[in-house]
Amino acid sequence: MERKKDTAKRVILVTGRPRTGKTTILLRAANELIMKGYKLGGMVSREIIQGGVRVGFQLVDFGSGERGWLARVGGSSGPKIGKYKVNLTDLELIGAKAIMHAKEGADIVLVDEIGPMELLSEAFRLAVKDVIDGEKPVLGTIHHRAQHTLIQTIKLRGDTEIIEVTPINRTEIPRVIVDKINRFFA
Repeated sequence: MERKKDTAKRVILVTGRPRTGKTTILLRAANELIMKGYKLGGMVSREIIQGGVRVGFQLVDFGSGERGWLARVGGSSGPKIGKYKVNLTDLELIGAKAIMHAKEGADIVLVDEIGPMELLSEAFRLAVKDVIDGEKPVLGTIHHRAQHTLIQTIKLRGDTEIIEVTPINRTEIPRVIVDKINRFFA
């Protein structure tokens, strides 16, 4: 789809404390956008809960459905963040690759999440920088406290809007995102 206006924000990122529903908001907006005829691709992270306890995060290529581990408790290799070992191999072969495929073949690129685990991967950082510097809308989530040069660069861009999730606005955000994306393509 062609972009027609230069006034709409192109990069829309949802932020908030852990477990506030950032990914759920992203997926609700994505489903509405698909129903409106947009093609979406990119990477989504999902919590994996076993016995009521979070044991890790799964990566999902939104376009192909391919899955892998972003991080998990008891992982066999990779850098450690908290109790999780980050799986750089899956992050690069599934996550970064999904972002780059979306850049080429989707109308809207999903990136969930730009956070400390994901930023350990150079391939992920380069893929995010590439889509942020590109022309297609980027819809994603961003860690609320992470301090990284890439995050600071994204936040300072004039075409970026950060939406913070609160208990008051949580149900409205998917509709707000869809409206913003529609304005981008209007």
